[in-house]
Amino acid sequence: MNAARDEEPGLSLLVHWPGEEPTLLHTGLASLEHRLPIGPDTTFNVGSVAKQITAHLILLAAYDDLLHLDQQAADLLPRLKISDVTVADLVIHRSGIRDAESLLSLAGFRDLDHYTADDLRTLAYRQDQRAVPEGHFLYSNTNYLLLAEILETVHRTTLPDLAQHRVFGPLGMHSTRFKSDPRQVIPGAASAYQATQHGWQHTETPVTLPGPGTLWTTVGDLDRWLTYLHQHWHHPHQLPWKEAVDYEPSDHEPYLYGPGLYADPRPGRTAAFHYGHEQGFSAAAHVEASGRRLIVLSNNAGLAADRVTAALLRDVQQPALSPKEALVRAADLEPTPRTAKRDQPTSDDPGQHTELGTFACDQAPGSLRLTRRGDALHLWRRGTYDQLTPSGSGLYAGNGYALTVPSSTDQIDRFTLDLERAPRLVYVRQ
Repeated sequence: MNAARDEEPGLSLLVHWPGEEPTLLHTGLASLEHRLPIGPDTTFNVGSVAKQITAHLILLAAYDDLLHLDQQAADLLPRLKISDVTVADLVIHRSGIRDAESLLSLAGFRDLDHYTADDLRTLAYRQDQRAVPEGHFLYSNTNYLLLAEILETVHRTTLPDLAQHRVFGPLGMHSTRFKSDPRQVIPGAASAYQATQHGWQHTETPVTLPGPGTLWTTVGDLDRWLTYLHQHWHHPHQLPWKEAVDYEPSDHEPYLYGPGLYADPRPGRTAAFHYGHEQGFSAAAHVEASGRRLIVLSNNAGLAADRVTAALLRDVQQPALSPKEALVRAADLEPTPRTAKRDQPTSDDPGQHTELGTFACDQAPGSLRLTRRGDALHLWRRGTYDQLTPSGSGLYAGNGYALTVPSSTDQIDRFTLDLERAPRLVYVRQ
């Protein structure tokens, strides 16, 4: 392995074959400031891997007759305006509710701005129609924020306390907890870092959203959870919990999505998994029908857990390699090179732009301003702009989104903004 990696943020990895002792590997530092190495007790933020815990608690609530998966979510969430969304729709991302964090970005929120789960739920309750047709998949963290609120409503307790009582305590996951406040101390917590042109910098932000994320755990505790999951995988050709929630096509072919889990249903490859990316951390939890478990946790933004897992899955198939050798090879991937971000100006010469107006959307906060300069449009929010380049008739491409205008840019009365997780936002001139 590269000795220089011992001085950088790194990885915690585990491979566990049924009936054998797990094989673990830990590389790099949990804290660059204090030169603390990553070890078996280091806890990581595992991001969206948390969704399978939230979904499991929903299934337990249904089993306990506290709710029904086919009932309208609005029965349990009186502020929800989209009345035909079921609890199961939230679980498998078929509610059509836009991702509220994406909506906040339209209002110009920056990385270190603080907002809460309730702020995002308020944006969910502002939406009065599905962003995609009924039955279509739209991955949205807001679904799992609403599921967390449902759990807290029917159990009359917090999600962290419920998860501790029903899952973490019984399974012996003593290092695992949802973080519900940015100021909360997590024992053994790693810090996450991003390499920059001037050295390493912290990537964590003052936001905690239990339900869709904000789960802190270790590779050993995640292995306990995946062991439990496999023990309840009753039929090798039927995916986990399929008797309760159907798996449906997702945003990544050929994978399906079920109760907080992606699944590969192909014969000989049958597996359930989820990846998580949050605040510079990344995680992968993968369990196969055979019972083999693979877990990768990273606190290095340049070492994405899904990429390391892909290498690990390839290497563990080679009979000449031992589990430890496969882990070492996967951990020795080169980090993804940092892409320099272009600094956006905080102001510009208004004489160089043609003003097109200020626009608002009833489904999203704040307002957006459009200007034109040459062939390009400029979308302004909080004093900064994105340059949108023409990509077709009436179509303009931005950084992670697309804008559609119905006619020429000489006079724009409305436009449609499509973000990956928040599509079909109609903005009207104020």
